[in-house]
Amino acid sequence: MKKELTSAENVVQNVCNIKKDERVLIIANPGTSNIAQDLYTASNEAGAKTVLMYQNAKSSFDNAEPEVLAAIATNPDICFSISAIKLGKDPQSAANPFKSEDGQTYSHIFDYLLDGKKSMRAVWTPGITQDMFDRTVNIDYKQLGARCQSLIKLFKNAKTVHVTAPAGTDITIPVQGRSLLSDDGNFSKPGCGGNIPAGEVFISPVVGSGNASGMTNEDELNAMSTGCNGKIVYDGSMTFSDGDSIIETPIECTVVNGFVTEIEGKAEAKRLLKTISEAEQRSIAYEKDGKLPEGMGIIYRRNARNIGELGIGLNPAAMITGNMLEDEKAFNTCHFAIGENYDNDAPSLIHLDGVVRNPTITIIYEDGSEKIILENGALQID
Repeated sequence: MKKELTSAENVVQNVCNIKKDERVLIIANPGTSNIAQDLYTASNEAGAKTVLMYQNAKSSFDNAEPEVLAAIATNPDICFSISAIKLGKDPQSAANPFKSEDGQTYSHIFDYLLDGKKSMRAVWTPGITQDMFDRTVNIDYKQLGARCQSLIKLFKNAKTVHVTAPAGTDITIPVQGRSLLSDDGNFSKPGCGGNIPAGEVFISPVVGSGNASGMTNEDELNAMSTGCNGKIVYDGSMTFSDGDSIIETPIECTVVNGFVTEIEGKAEAKRLLKTISEAEQRSIAYEKDGKLPEGMGIIYRRNARNIGELGIGLNPAAMITGNMLEDEKAFNTCHFAIGENYDNDAPSLIHLDGVVRNPTITIIYEDGSEKIILENGALQID
Protein backbone atom coordinates (compact mmCIF):
# COMPACT_ATOMS: atom_id res chain seq x y z
CA MET A 1 0.00 0.00 0.00
CA LYS A 2 1.42 3.38 -1.02
CA LYS A 3 2.26 5.66 1.91
CA GLU A 4 0.21 8.86 2.05
CA LEU A 5 2.44 11.90 1.78
CA THR A 6 2.56 14.58 4.42
CA SER A 7 1.91 18.15 3.30
CA ALA A 8 5.64 18.92 3.39
CA GLU A 9 6.49 15.78 1.39
CA ASN A 10 3.81 16.68 -1.16
CA VAL A 11 5.29 20.16 -1.60
CA VAL A 12 8.84 18.85 -1.96
CA GLN A 13 8.06 15.90 -4.24
CA ASN A 14 5.04 16.96 -6.32
CA VAL A 15 4.88 20.76 -6.21
CA CYS A 16 8.60 21.62 -6.40
CA ASN A 17 9.97 18.30 -7.69
CA ILE A 18 13.17 18.72 -5.66
CA LYS A 19 16.00 16.48 -6.83
CA LYS A 20 19.18 15.08 -5.34
CA ASP A 21 21.96 17.65 -4.79
CA GLU A 22 19.74 20.64 -5.55
CA ARG A 23 20.42 23.65 -3.31
CA VAL A 24 17.40 24.55 -1.16
CA LEU A 25 17.15 27.69 0.98
CA ILE A 26 14.37 27.93 3.58
CA ILE A 27 13.77 31.29 5.29
CA ALA A 28 11.44 31.21 8.28
CA ASN A 29 10.31 33.12 11.37
CA PRO A 30 10.12 31.64 14.88
CA GLY A 31 6.34 31.37 14.49
CA THR A 32 6.63 29.23 11.35
CA SER A 33 9.38 26.94 12.62
CA ASN A 34 7.38 23.68 12.58
CA ILE A 35 6.40 24.03 8.91
CA ALA A 36 9.93 25.11 7.98
CA GLN A 37 11.44 22.17 9.84
CA ASP A 38 9.10 19.73 8.07
CA LEU A 39 10.12 21.18 4.68
CA TYR A 40 13.78 20.96 5.72
CA THR A 41 13.39 17.28 6.62
CA ALA A 42 11.46 16.45 3.45
CA SER A 43 14.04 18.28 1.28
CA ASN A 44 16.90 16.42 2.93
CA GLU A 45 15.11 13.12 2.41
CA ALA A 46 14.89 14.01 -1.29
CA GLY A 47 18.68 14.35 -1.32
CA ALA A 48 18.85 18.14 -1.49
CA LYS A 49 21.52 20.33 0.09
CA THR A 50 19.28 22.27 2.42
CA VAL A 51 19.85 25.39 4.54
CA LEU A 52 17.30 26.67 7.05
CA MET A 53 17.61 30.18 8.49
CA TYR A 54 15.46 32.41 10.69
CA GLN A 55 14.67 36.09 11.00
CA ASN A 56 12.07 37.91 13.07
CA ALA A 57 8.65 38.42 11.45
CA LYS A 58 8.52 41.34 8.99
CA SER A 59 5.63 43.72 8.24
CA SER A 60 4.73 45.22 4.86
CA PHE A 61 7.19 48.08 5.38
CA ASP A 62 10.11 46.22 7.06
CA ASN A 63 13.36 45.23 5.40
CA ALA A 64 14.58 41.64 5.34
CA GLU A 65 17.76 41.04 7.32
CA PRO A 66 20.99 41.57 5.31
CA GLU A 67 22.03 37.96 5.96
CA VAL A 68 18.75 36.71 4.47
CA LEU A 69 19.17 38.82 1.33
CA ALA A 70 22.79 37.66 1.02
CA ALA A 71 21.65 34.04 1.23
CA ILE A 72 19.07 34.57 -1.53
CA ALA A 73 21.77 36.22 -3.66
CA THR A 74 23.66 32.90 -3.73
CA ASN A 75 20.98 31.86 -6.23
CA PRO A 76 19.68 28.57 -4.76
CA ASP A 77 17.78 26.17 -6.99
CA ILE A 78 14.70 26.76 -4.86
CA CYS A 79 13.88 29.28 -2.15
CA PHE A 80 11.12 28.83 0.41
CA SER A 81 9.91 31.98 2.19
CA ILE A 82 7.90 30.58 5.10
CA SER A 83 6.88 33.87 6.68
CA ALA A 84 4.36 34.88 9.32
CA ILE A 85 3.68 38.14 7.44
CA LYS A 86 6.25 39.09 4.78
CA LEU A 87 9.76 38.14 3.65
CA GLY A 88 10.83 41.78 3.98
CA LYS A 89 11.97 44.38 1.48
CA ASP A 90 15.38 44.61 -0.20
CA PRO A 91 16.60 48.19 0.45
CA GLN A 92 19.72 47.96 -1.70
CA SER A 93 17.79 46.70 -4.73
CA ALA A 94 15.02 49.26 -4.16
CA ALA A 95 17.61 52.05 -4.34
CA ASN A 96 19.47 50.41 -7.25
CA PRO A 97 17.07 48.06 -9.05
CA PHE A 98 18.18 45.02 -11.00
CA LYS A 99 17.47 45.07 -14.73
CA SER A 100 16.75 41.93 -16.76
CA GLU A 101 17.73 41.37 -20.38
CA ASP A 102 14.27 42.49 -21.55
CA GLY A 103 14.59 45.81 -19.70
CA GLN A 104 12.33 45.00 -16.74
CA THR A 105 13.46 46.37 -13.38
CA TYR A 106 13.27 44.52 -10.06
CA SER A 107 13.46 46.04 -6.60
CA HIS A 108 14.10 42.74 -4.80
CA ILE A 109 16.77 40.06 -5.35
CA PHE A 110 14.10 37.36 -4.82
CA ASP A 111 11.97 38.70 -7.69
CA TYR A 112 14.96 39.24 -9.95
CA LEU A 113 16.23 35.65 -9.64
CA LEU A 114 12.71 34.22 -10.00
CA ASP A 115 11.10 36.42 -12.67
CA GLY A 116 13.99 38.34 -14.23
CA LYS A 117 16.89 35.91 -14.45
CA LYS A 118 14.58 32.86 -14.17
CA SER A 119 17.35 30.91 -12.49
CA MET A 120 15.44 30.06 -9.30
CA ARG A 121 12.09 28.56 -8.43
CA ALA A 122 10.30 29.60 -5.29
CA VAL A 123 7.49 29.20 -2.80
CA TRP A 124 6.27 32.01 -0.56
CA THR A 125 3.69 31.67 2.20
CA PRO A 126 2.91 35.03 3.87
CA GLY A 127 0.72 34.29 6.89
CA ILE A 128 0.96 30.49 6.78
CA THR A 129 -0.38 28.56 9.78
CA GLN A 130 -0.04 24.90 10.68
CA ASP A 131 -3.79 24.34 10.34
CA MET A 132 -3.82 25.93 6.87
CA PHE A 133 -0.78 23.91 5.80
CA ASP A 134 -2.41 20.67 6.94
CA ARG A 135 -5.83 21.40 5.35
CA THR A 136 -5.10 23.05 2.00
CA VAL A 137 -1.90 21.55 0.58
CA ASN A 138 -2.90 17.96 -0.16
CA ILE A 139 -5.28 18.71 -3.04
CA ASP A 140 -5.62 17.34 -6.59
CA TYR A 141 -3.01 19.44 -8.43
CA LYS A 142 -3.85 17.86 -11.77
CA GLN A 143 -7.44 19.08 -11.42
CA LEU A 144 -6.25 22.51 -10.25
CA GLY A 145 -3.91 22.77 -13.24
CA ALA A 146 -6.74 21.89 -15.63
CA ARG A 147 -8.97 24.61 -14.14
CA CYS A 148 -6.17 27.16 -14.46
CA GLN A 149 -5.50 26.22 -18.08
CA SER A 150 -9.20 26.47 -18.97
CA LEU A 151 -9.34 30.01 -17.60
CA ILE A 152 -6.07 31.01 -19.29
CA LYS A 153 -7.59 29.97 -22.63
CA LEU A 154 -10.79 31.89 -21.91
CA PHE A 155 -8.81 35.08 -21.22
CA LYS A 156 -7.12 35.05 -24.63
CA ASN A 157 -8.20 38.07 -26.72
CA ALA A 158 -10.02 39.53 -23.72
CA LYS A 159 -10.50 43.30 -23.83
CA THR A 160 -12.26 44.02 -20.56
CA VAL A 161 -13.67 42.15 -17.58
CA HIS A 162 -16.87 43.19 -15.80
CA VAL A 163 -17.27 42.17 -12.16
CA THR A 164 -20.42 42.54 -10.09
CA ALA A 165 -21.32 41.08 -6.69
CA PRO A 166 -24.27 41.12 -4.26
CA ALA A 167 -22.60 43.55 -1.81
CA GLY A 168 -22.38 46.23 -4.51
CA THR A 169 -19.20 45.65 -6.50
CA ASP A 170 -19.63 46.86 -10.08
CA ILE A 171 -16.39 47.53 -11.90
CA THR A 172 -14.97 47.30 -15.42
CA ILE A 173 -11.35 46.18 -15.75
CA PRO A 174 -9.26 46.67 -18.90
CA VAL A 175 -6.99 43.68 -19.59
CA GLN A 176 -6.15 43.97 -23.32
CA GLY A 177 -2.55 42.91 -23.86
CA ARG A 178 -2.29 41.38 -20.39
CA SER A 179 -1.88 37.66 -19.70
CA LEU A 180 -3.72 35.64 -17.08
CA LEU A 181 -1.22 34.10 -14.66
CA SER A 182 -1.77 31.05 -12.51
CA ASP A 183 -0.74 29.74 -9.12
CA ASP A 184 -1.35 26.11 -10.05
CA GLY A 185 1.05 24.34 -7.71
CA ASN A 186 3.51 23.37 -10.45
CA PHE A 187 6.81 24.94 -9.43
CA SER A 188 9.11 22.36 -10.98
CA LYS A 189 10.98 24.54 -13.51
CA PRO A 190 13.32 27.54 -13.04
CA GLY A 191 11.40 30.80 -13.16
CA CYS A 192 8.28 29.18 -11.68
CA GLY A 193 6.90 29.89 -8.23
CA GLY A 194 3.87 30.78 -6.18
CA ASN A 195 2.01 30.36 -2.94
CA ILE A 196 1.43 27.35 -0.80
CA PRO A 197 -1.47 26.85 -0.53
CA ALA A 198 -1.75 27.22 -4.28
CA GLY A 199 -4.98 27.76 -6.18
CA GLU A 200 -5.74 30.96 -8.05
CA VAL A 201 -5.51 32.72 -11.39
CA PHE A 202 -4.80 36.43 -11.55
CA ILE A 203 -4.21 39.28 -13.96
CA SER A 204 -2.84 42.83 -13.74
CA PRO A 205 -5.34 45.39 -15.08
CA VAL A 206 -4.03 47.92 -17.58
CA VAL A 207 -2.70 50.84 -15.54
CA GLY A 208 -4.96 53.87 -15.78
CA SER A 209 -4.24 57.55 -16.27
CA GLY A 210 -5.52 58.65 -12.88
CA ASN A 211 -7.84 61.63 -12.48
CA ALA A 212 -8.23 63.70 -15.62
CA SER A 213 -7.35 67.11 -14.21
CA GLY A 214 -9.30 70.09 -15.42
CA MET A 215 -12.15 68.08 -16.94
CA THR A 216 -15.64 68.82 -15.72
CA ASN A 217 -17.91 67.45 -18.44
CA GLU A 218 -19.02 63.92 -17.52
CA ASP A 219 -19.27 62.71 -21.13
CA GLU A 220 -15.78 64.06 -21.79
CA LEU A 221 -14.45 62.28 -18.72
CA ASN A 222 -16.06 58.98 -19.75
CA ALA A 223 -14.62 59.27 -23.26
CA MET A 224 -11.15 59.76 -21.80
CA SER A 225 -11.43 57.07 -19.09
CA THR A 226 -8.63 54.56 -18.80
CA GLY A 227 -7.85 51.84 -16.32
CA CYS A 228 -10.40 50.28 -13.99
CA ASN A 229 -13.60 52.24 -13.39
CA GLY A 230 -16.44 51.57 -10.98
CA LYS A 231 -16.84 50.42 -7.40
CA ILE A 232 -15.30 47.58 -5.40
CA VAL A 233 -17.10 46.53 -2.22
CA TYR A 234 -14.84 44.30 -0.15
CA ASP A 235 -16.99 42.00 2.01
CA GLY A 236 -14.77 38.99 2.63
CA SER A 237 -11.41 39.87 4.14
CA MET A 238 -8.68 42.47 3.65
CA THR A 239 -4.94 42.88 4.04
CA PHE A 240 -3.70 45.82 6.08
CA SER A 241 -0.16 46.84 7.01
CA ASP A 242 -0.64 45.30 10.47
CA GLY A 243 -2.20 42.04 9.28
CA ASP A 244 -5.30 40.47 7.69
CA SER A 245 -8.87 40.54 8.98
CA ILE A 246 -12.33 39.28 8.12
CA ILE A 247 -14.45 42.30 7.15
CA GLU A 248 -17.40 43.00 9.45
CA THR A 249 -18.56 46.18 7.69
CA PRO A 250 -17.98 46.24 3.91
CA ILE A 251 -15.35 48.62 2.55
CA GLU A 252 -16.55 50.60 -0.49
CA CYS A 253 -13.82 51.83 -2.82
CA THR A 254 -14.61 54.16 -5.71
CA VAL A 255 -12.19 53.61 -8.60
CA VAL A 256 -11.63 56.24 -11.31
CA ASN A 257 -9.22 55.75 -14.21
CA GLY A 258 -7.44 52.91 -12.44
CA PHE A 259 -7.02 54.42 -8.97
CA VAL A 260 -8.95 54.42 -5.70
CA THR A 261 -10.37 57.90 -5.14
CA GLU A 262 -12.73 57.32 -2.20
CA ILE A 263 -12.87 54.79 0.64
CA GLU A 264 -16.09 54.49 2.66
CA GLY A 265 -17.14 52.28 5.55
CA LYS A 266 -16.37 52.02 9.23
CA ALA A 267 -13.34 50.78 11.18
CA GLU A 268 -11.99 48.60 8.38
CA ALA A 269 -12.22 51.46 5.87
CA LYS A 270 -10.25 53.72 8.19
CA ARG A 271 -7.67 50.98 8.62
CA LEU A 272 -7.30 50.61 4.84
CA LEU A 273 -6.98 54.36 4.33
CA LYS A 274 -4.34 54.51 7.06
CA THR A 275 -2.26 51.83 5.32
CA ILE A 276 -2.54 53.52 1.92
CA SER A 277 -1.71 56.95 3.39
CA GLU A 278 1.34 55.54 5.13
CA ALA A 279 2.54 54.03 1.86
CA GLU A 280 2.05 57.37 0.10
CA GLN A 281 4.01 59.27 2.75
CA ARG A 282 6.81 56.70 2.94
CA SER A 283 7.23 56.74 -0.85
CA ILE A 284 8.27 60.41 -0.83
CA ALA A 285 10.37 59.98 2.32
CA TYR A 286 12.19 56.95 0.85
CA GLU A 287 13.27 58.93 -2.21
CA LYS A 288 14.55 61.77 -0.03
CA ASP A 289 16.55 59.24 2.02
CA GLY A 290 17.98 57.57 -1.09
CA LYS A 291 15.96 54.40 -0.58
CA LEU A 292 14.25 54.87 -3.95
CA PRO A 293 15.83 56.16 -7.18
CA GLU A 294 15.37 59.84 -7.99
CA GLY A 295 11.93 60.54 -9.43
CA MET A 296 10.41 57.26 -8.20
CA GLY A 297 8.89 58.59 -4.98
CA ILE A 298 5.98 60.25 -6.75
CA ILE A 299 5.40 57.11 -8.87
CA TYR A 300 5.34 54.84 -5.82
CA ARG A 301 3.01 57.32 -4.07
CA ARG A 302 0.63 57.36 -7.04
CA ASN A 303 0.54 53.56 -7.28
CA ALA A 304 -0.41 53.16 -3.62
CA ARG A 305 -3.98 53.61 -4.95
CA ASN A 306 -3.59 51.57 -8.15
CA ILE A 307 -5.79 48.53 -8.78
CA GLY A 308 -2.99 46.03 -9.25
CA GLU A 309 -4.75 42.66 -9.52
CA LEU A 310 -7.94 40.78 -10.21
CA GLY A 311 -7.71 37.21 -8.93
CA ILE A 312 -10.05 34.21 -8.78
CA GLY A 313 -9.88 31.54 -6.04
CA LEU A 314 -9.63 27.90 -7.17
CA ASN A 315 -8.55 25.80 -4.17
CA PRO A 316 -11.50 23.61 -3.05
CA ALA A 317 -10.00 23.13 0.44
CA ALA A 318 -9.60 26.86 1.13
CA MET A 319 -12.10 29.01 2.99
CA ILE A 320 -12.34 32.56 4.30
CA THR A 321 -10.62 32.61 7.70
CA GLY A 322 -9.24 36.14 7.92
CA ASN A 323 -5.87 35.02 6.57
CA MET A 324 -5.35 36.31 3.02
CA LEU A 325 -2.94 33.56 1.99
CA GLU A 326 -5.86 31.14 2.20
CA ASP A 327 -8.79 33.53 1.67
CA GLU A 328 -7.77 34.58 -1.85
CA LYS A 329 -7.72 30.90 -2.91
CA ALA A 330 -11.25 30.12 -1.70
CA PHE A 331 -13.94 28.99 -4.13
CA ASN A 332 -16.84 31.40 -4.82
CA THR A 333 -14.61 34.46 -4.43
CA CYS A 334 -12.52 36.91 -6.36
CA HIS A 335 -10.03 39.45 -5.02
CA PHE A 336 -8.73 42.85 -6.00
CA ALA A 337 -5.35 44.19 -4.88
CA ILE A 338 -4.57 47.83 -4.24
CA GLY A 339 -0.98 48.83 -5.01
CA GLU A 340 1.76 47.02 -6.90
CA ASN A 341 0.86 44.79 -9.86
CA TYR A 342 2.45 41.71 -11.43
CA ASP A 343 3.49 43.26 -14.75
CA ASN A 344 6.17 45.51 -13.22
CA ASP A 345 4.66 48.74 -14.55
CA ALA A 346 3.06 49.92 -11.30
CA PRO A 347 5.67 49.73 -8.51
CA SER A 348 4.45 50.46 -4.99
CA LEU A 349 5.38 49.82 -1.38
CA ILE A 350 2.14 47.89 -0.87
CA HIS A 351 0.02 45.14 -2.40
CA LEU A 352 -3.19 44.89 -0.38
CA ASP A 353 -5.50 42.02 -1.33
CA GLY A 354 -9.20 42.18 -0.56
CA VAL A 355 -11.81 39.46 -1.08
CA VAL A 356 -15.24 39.87 -2.71
CA ARG A 357 -17.81 37.13 -2.10
CA ASN A 358 -19.99 35.46 -4.76
CA PRO A 359 -18.97 37.56 -7.77
CA THR A 360 -20.28 37.35 -11.31
CA ILE A 361 -17.38 37.80 -13.74
CA THR A 362 -17.92 38.40 -17.45
CA ILE A 363 -15.16 38.58 -20.06
CA ILE A 364 -15.75 40.94 -22.99
CA TYR A 365 -13.62 40.06 -26.01
CA GLU A 366 -12.08 42.20 -28.74
CA ASP A 367 -14.82 41.11 -31.17
CA GLY A 368 -17.58 42.19 -28.77
CA SER A 369 -18.61 38.70 -27.67
CA GLU A 370 -18.96 37.85 -23.98
CA LYS A 371 -18.40 34.88 -21.68
CA ILE A 372 -19.52 34.51 -18.05
CA ILE A 373 -16.84 32.58 -16.15
CA LEU A 374 -18.27 32.96 -12.62
CA GLU A 375 -21.94 33.44 -11.81
CA ASN A 376 -22.75 34.28 -8.20
CA GLY A 377 -19.42 32.71 -7.31
CA ALA A 378 -19.90 29.44 -9.19
CA LEU A 379 -17.41 28.55 -11.93
CA GLN A 380 -18.94 28.38 -15.40
CA ILE A 381 -16.22 26.45 -17.22
CA ASP A 382 -16.10 22.99 -18.73
